Amino acid sequence: MGPMNSLNVWKNSLSEARATLEKFAGDAAQIEKCVKFTEMLVSTIKAGGNLFSCGNGGSHCDAMHFAEEFTGRYRKDRKPVGALALGNAPHVTCVSNDYGFEHIFSRELAGLGRRGDLLIGLSTSGNSKNVINAFEAARAVGIKTVALLGRDGGKMKNMADLAIVIPAETSDRIQEMHIKLLHTVIEGVERELFPENY
Repeated sequence: MGPMNSLNVWKNSLSEARATLEKFAGDAAQIEKCVKFTEMLVSTIKAGGNLFSCGNGGSHCDAMHFAEEFTGRYRKDRKPVGALALGNAPHVTCVSNDYGFEHIFSRELAGLGRRGDLLIGLSTSGNSKNVINAFEAARAVGIKTVALLGRDGGKMKNMADLAIVIPAETSDRIQEMHIKLLHTVIEGVERELFPENY
C-alpha cells in the first residue's frame, strides 16, 4: 500500500476525531465522570483552593492552556481563579539537573500545594513517572487529583480520585479529547460560579 494522499489524510484524521468524540459522548459513565470533574473544580474554588496542572509535551501545553483560561479569561471578563501549570523552565532545569526529571512536578507541588487544592494530571499513557510522582506528592498533603488519560489508563488510572480515560490509542486523538474536556469543564465552572457571563 502506497502513501496516503493529502486529501485522504485529512478525511481520515477528521473521521477518526469525530468517531472518538462520538464514542466518548455516547458513554453515560464517561459523561458522569465529566460532571464529577466540574463538581470537584467548583468545590475546590469555592473553598479557596488553587488548581494545579501538569503533563509532558503536548500534555504540558494543555496543562498550561487550562491554567491560563482560569487566571486570564475564558469567554468574558470575570475575576481570576487561582490556577498554575507546574513546570516553569528554571524550575524544570534545576530539578532535572539536581534530582532527576521524574521529580520536576512533585517538588514544585510539594512547595506550592496545600490541602484543599486540586491537581489535574494529563498523560496519554497514564504511565508518565513525573506525573505519577506528582500524584503521590498530592496524596501526601491532602490534594485531590484528577487524571486525564488515554489507552488503558496505565498506572495513574487507579491512583487518581477521578480518572477519565479517552477510548483512543494515539496521542493526537487522546490530546484532542483532553483539550475538549478542559474547555468544557471551564465552561461548566464558569456557569456555576460566574453565571452572569452567560
